[in-house]
Amino acid sequence: MYTLLAATASIHWVDYVIVVASILLAVVMGFYFAHRQKDSNAYFTASGRVPDWAIGMSIFATLISSVTFLAYPGAAYAGNWILLVQGLMVPIVLVSLIGLIVPLFRKVIKLSTYEYFERRFGAFARFYSSIAFVLTHFTKMGSVFFLVSMALASFMNIDIYWVIAVLGVTIILLTFLGGMEAIIWMDVIQGGMLIGGGLLCIIFLLCAFGTPFSAGDILQTAWNATANVGPYEVSKIGVGPFEWDLVETTFLVMALNGFFYALQKYGTDQTIVQRYLTAKDDKSAKKAAFIGVFLSVPIWTIFMLVGSLLFAYYQLSPDAAIEGMKADAVFPHFISTQLPIGVRGLIIAAIAAAAISSLDSDLNCLSAIAVEDYLMRFKKNVSDKFRLNFGRLIVVLAGLGAVGIAVLYVQSNGGAVLETIFAFYAIFSAGIVGIFLLGLFSRRANKQGLYVGLAVCILFTAYAMLTSPQKMPDGSKQALLDFGAWNYTHSKYMLGVYSHIIVLVVGYVASFFFKTPLADKELTIFGWLEEKKAAKK
Repeated sequence: MYTLLAATASIHWVDYVIVVASILLAVVMGFYFAHRQKDSNAYFTASGRVPDWAIGMSIFATLISSVTFLAYPGAAYAGNWILLVQGLMVPIVLVSLIGLIVPLFRKVIKLSTYEYFERRFGAFARFYSSIAFVLTHFTKMGSVFFLVSMALASFMNIDIYWVIAVLGVTIILLTFLGGMEAIIWMDVIQGGMLIGGGLLCIIFLLCAFGTPFSAGDILQTAWNATANVGPYEVSKIGVGPFEWDLVETTFLVMALNGFFYALQKYGTDQTIVQRYLTAKDDKSAKKAAFIGVFLSVPIWTIFMLVGSLLFAYYQLSPDAAIEGMKADAVFPHFISTQLPIGVRGLIIAAIAAAAISSLDSDLNCLSAIAVEDYLMRFKKNVSDKFRLNFGRLIVVLAGLGAVGIAVLYVQSNGGAVLETIFAFYAIFSAGIVGIFLLGLFSRRANKQGLYVGLAVCILFTAYAMLTSPQKMPDGSKQALLDFGAWNYTHSKYMLGVYSHIIVLVVGYVASFFFKTPLADKELTIFGWLEEKKAAKK
């Protein structure tokens, strides 16, 4: 079995109570809101009765999962803050396009994000994009389940399979009973726990109780430290290297990846777009989006800072227990051995909350996709009660599926969790942003051209995956197909970037070979621009 911590301090009963109470709270919240789930509209969009600030907190809590809480400090401890660049691109994209994206979706779709893809490019585009969403989020859910269960099992000296089971039942019950309204209000509470947990960690790292050094010593050590990112030596508190290099994980690579990540998350991801639909109007939905992202960026930064401070702390106060320990395990070791009773429980509860707030949203949105993209297509004349019950059935099945993936992670001995999540995200995104941009910015683009673009994208992705080095069971790396100098050698973070660009460029050019009517203006930026112009007049 994969073990996160080499050794753990004996957890106090007070910490147990805090953690158990936080998990029970999620179940109570599900029961509390259960009586309001009388139809599918309430279940999936809370009937538009949630205030914008709460929706914004929910978006924040959904974006900040246990991956942020555990793996970001590990990444900063081992290297520097280069992974933060991806998150820093989100506000740039959001400020530029949210005024267009929110009213577009609230106007042209009922529930599923991928209804827009069908209205713009036909049924195949809808199936392709919705299946990509399902694959991506099942991968993510299994990873998050595994990571948080591994941490909680080590902290609390409980078998990891029991932790997976308890978390799975909790998340399924919350989502099954309370729907989107319970999820959003639980996310508000859990979002507060995330913020508080991160700040507490910073305070205790800087205070360095029981050591002869000061907060200034820790900050100075962290600031002066360097790290190796590939062949480059960079500042530990920094987002370099800044070389023009697409092979290593450089600022340029992460900025490009972050640009498309932001577009995909806020423009094509059901977990975020569905939040737009819970707001009472466009203005509230846009405000919620801004609240979500401008809360997320500081918290991402806080957990990167935690990793750098951890490095400095153990440089000044060496601990033999961390010798040879994986970077992802150092922060949990600090929590387990250095934090006082009660505070330790709050941090562990915040880690559990991070997982719950991310996974409950995924379950509800996977259910919405199943209902809107598949049930209503193949069985149109069904009652709303049938829609609601079918959606709840999917919640249970999807939850059990995610639990199964987490178990497989345990049995396969884990892996580089953060890298796995981002790699699968890039692979399974499969040019979705390219489809979105093609539909949004060109009336001339048609479904035939898009299909050509997707075919080229799939071929390229297969080539890149088969010819890039993969980790073998013996720890070595080798490509499944070796084309020598023609192997794919660029960073894995660039794979998603290239797939989106291929769909956009090839799809646009290929569209000129097929004569079709121009797309409806209301489905493109041109309709939005006309409305803006008319509103000014």
